[in-house]
Amino acid sequence: MEDWKKIFYKIGNTSESYFDSLKLRLRQRLGLHLNIQIVTYMTYATSHELYIRGRVLLNKNIEISDRDTLWKNLHNTYKRISSVEVAGAKLKVKFSDTEHEFFSDEDGYFELPVKLKNPLPQEELWHHPLIELMESPFPFVQPLHARAEVMTPPSTAKFGVISDIDDTVLTTHAQSLLKSAYMTFMNNAYSRLPFQGVSEFYHALQKGISGAEENPIFYVSSSPWNLYDLLVDFLEINKIPKGPLFLKDYGFTHNKLFTESHGVHKPKQIRNILNAYPHLNFILIGDSGQHDPEIYAEVIKEFPGRILASYIRDVSVDERDIEVKNISDGILHHKVEMILAENSYSAAEHAASKGFINPEMLPLIMADKKADEAHLNSTEKIIEEEIRKQD
Repeated sequence: MEDWKKIFYKIGNTSESYFDSLKLRLRQRLGLHLNIQIVTYMTYATSHELYIRGRVLLNKNIEISDRDTLWKNLHNTYKRISSVEVAGAKLKVKFSDTEHEFFSDEDGYFELPVKLKNPLPQEELWHHPLIELMESPFPFVQPLHARAEVMTPPSTAKFGVISDIDDTVLTTHAQSLLKSAYMTFMNNAYSRLPFQGVSEFYHALQKGISGAEENPIFYVSSSPWNLYDLLVDFLEINKIPKGPLFLKDYGFTHNKLFTESHGVHKPKQIRNILNAYPHLNFILIGDSGQHDPEIYAEVIKEFPGRILASYIRDVSVDERDIEVKNISDGILHHKVEMILAENSYSAAEHAASKGFINPEMLPLIMADKKADEAHLNSTEKIIEEEIRKQD
């Protein structure tokens, strides 16, 4: 079986690389301008090490607005999925007195730790190293560079938050194939919906009990990196605190097709975060639709004393609720509560009772919840109508 996998990977990787190279060379031969861009992904850092991640691509010039049609959204989704990567590009990262050169891989990705000569300042949450394209297999207009966003917990942080995205922050209707497809392909960051009250709840967690803690928030999802810009725009438009995103790559290299499933990818990234900040405890937030309760229960067992609480958004049927209740009961001896919450407000009430957030934030979370519910109800009607039209 392993030999067949290796053969499949080799064929797939060779084909993918060949067609990407063919597209690039055809554009070059036709005299078309190669608008190369460096896409930097929000990442994290420790006091002595930056983690840099991004990709070198042809710029698809994806622009969105709150007036975009369904077909424009579908076209932009196609653009994201059909990315053209630039492999073997030489880049340099510069930050303070540290410089380091590296190359993009066969899928255009780069990800690496960068040792710092001097420690990061402890009072700042975000840092902005400069990534510059030095050399490329294809011509580009110099200078070409991009600012990365790298987060490290400041000295004021009391805990961190690790959150799922799909059906936790972002409504995806994962339980309905038609609704999920409609939301994914026919909408953009303006028309995608947040779960009720999530913006104010996450701000309350970030501020903490004192209102000035700057607790870091990390987002772990099985969504592909091709959707990175959509997710970042969604967080900004809906005023949800930004944080490093840990997404998945779908391709033919590095065993990406058959490994890194949801059940492998998510616990791996959570372990990386917990190990990066051994002095910091965490709150885990997910949903009942996939395997978040099972994954979080294993993390709680693996890192005793490190998880303060786990909030599971209830998006499933009653039978699944019973399963989640059994998982919750199974970790009680670890002195960690797993709360199955109908919405952000019920989770916030628990967080306030435990001293994770300031109780004065509860009215704001309730108001945010009601506003999101009104928007959700009107949008649900539109989705149902559009699906009926397709039938």
